[in-house]
Amino acid sequence: MPESEHFMAQALALAAQSLTLTSPNPRVGCVIATPDGQLLGQGHTQKAGQAHAEIMALRDAAAQGFSVVGATAYVTLEPCAHQGRTGPCCEALAAAGIKRVVASIADPNPLVSGQGFARLRAAGVAVDVGLGAAPSRELNIGFFSRMIRQTPWVWMKVAASLDGKTALDNGRSQWITSEAARADGHAWRARACAVLTGIGTVLEDNPRLNVRLVDTPRQPHLVVVDSRLETPLDAALFIPGRKVYIYAAVPNEARQAALEARGATIIYRPNANGKVDLAAMLHDLAAREINELHVEAGQKLNGSFIREGLVDEFVVYLAPKLIGQGRGMAHFGPLDDLANAVPLEFKSTDKLGPDLRIVARVGGRDLF
Repeated sequence: MPESEHFMAQALALAAQSLTLTSPNPRVGCVIATPDGQLLGQGHTQKAGQAHAEIMALRDAAAQGFSVVGATAYVTLEPCAHQGRTGPCCEALAAAGIKRVVASIADPNPLVSGQGFARLRAAGVAVDVGLGAAPSRELNIGFFSRMIRQTPWVWMKVAASLDGKTALDNGRSQWITSEAARADGHAWRARACAVLTGIGTVLEDNPRLNVRLVDTPRQPHLVVVDSRLETPLDAALFIPGRKVYIYAAVPNEARQAALEARGATIIYRPNANGKVDLAAMLHDLAAREINELHVEAGQKLNGSFIREGLVDEFVVYLAPKLIGQGRGMAHFGPLDDLANAVPLEFKSTDKLGPDLRIVARVGGRDLF
């Protein structure tokens, strides 16, 4: 493999290590090497407010006693050019003596969006763009979605029997899938900025909806769609230190005050039918720096998300069992023509213990 491809692959692997760490910032990796191929330093973006990948790589090189003057930096996203929680990485690279930057893709953030490359070139740094663009964008598809569409990237997690039932008729669903599938579901929670559910699930199951079955450096925020503010004050979802956003449609000052006293943030986004306007909610979540939204709800709310065209991707766990009559994955329709079915593209299929995980993307949804 040519050296440039080798080092960019290494930078992408570093970026993947920050999958559950950087929210709401993008996942970025950086490798610094000499023109003849000696590795000098490497790193990935840390928690929001801490060092970016480029700074970590510069620090790594310094800690090993290496000079980076004349070196090449391989970075999976355009170095930032603005003063945010941290300083501009483009300036740090130029000041350190980096002479060439190989970047995967431009940053979609309007505060950067080509300015990092321009400032590097103005400082005499050669810039090449495009190597590793597709995997870098995929790794940060939620960040790109928020910056370009002003909505999070939404995936819906479903655990079901082979005949598509998520629970018995009486509502019992523990456990349709195996421990391996449940742990993988928690890994998908961990990478999301927020987990969303509906009031029906809260009242029926009293879930925590946090990450417990895999290690994580942070807990995602929680979002509850609760039109009438019926969330119990003693609900298990109120976990110290976690943000809880409750989207409502019908004002109730007493309930709002009580829920706010429990630490919840109440946001009203009503539609014409007295329910929560889900599309407006997604735009509001993007404004709150939510890149990726993990939906884990019941068939009614799932159906509403699908019917309104708000789901980008499905993460479906299928257990090798048949239930027959029971609750389905999502309640919507009926459709009057198969041409109106939601078109999906299978992205991956994997065996997890006895179960099958299918990741399916809505056709053309990632063309933004």
